[in-house]
Amino acid sequence: AARNEAERIEACLESLRASDYPDLELILVNNAGGPPPGDFRDWDRDVWIAAVDANMLTPIFLIKATVDGMIERKFGRVVNITSSSVKAPIEVLGLSNGARAGLTGFIAGVARKTVGANVTINNLLPGAFDTDRMNGNIAAAAKKTGADVAEMTKKRAASIPAGRFGDPYEFGEYCAFLCSAQAGYITGQNLLIDGGNYPGTF
Repeated sequence: AARNEAERIEACLESLRASDYPDLELILVNNAGGPPPGDFRDWDRDVWIAAVDANMLTPIFLIKATVDGMIERKFGRVVNITSSSVKAPIEVLGLSNGARAGLTGFIAGVARKTVGANVTINNLLPGAFDTDRMNGNIAAAAKKTGADVAEMTKKRAASIPAGRFGDPYEFGEYCAFLCSAQAGYITGQNLLIDGGNYPGTF
């Protein structure tokens, strides 16, 4: 499985280099669907390996495959989309908590090695955004407890200090800024985008 993933990464990069837009390789946005929620007692080794591979190792190997070209051209932007659970772990998201925290630790070190060449690496930590995944999770929770989906959705939004879910368009704008030339002095950061839901200072 690991070899197949490496081959897919290399095939994607070769296709990009042969295209009319090879400079797109200067911007890398890593985003993998989050592992399923659940109880850690139910997860065997294969489940853990799949979560770590998708949410930690694949982003690392994509960075490895592209960063030297960025350094050579003195411009590069890497944005890893992780989760607010990196800052505030969620009990049922143990797979995500573990894998994404590992990626975060890796980035904290490597980002400081590349910024001198104008190559920045940052993480975006989304909270509750109005996406199919979030709505599906709410629907599943409502079904499990016998609650009304609309009422649970309303309560979930009301629990956020902003009083609403994030708009995916907003998220795209934040990501676009971190990929821009104007963001060259920001690196190794974990930008939390959660409508004020995280209660801590740091």
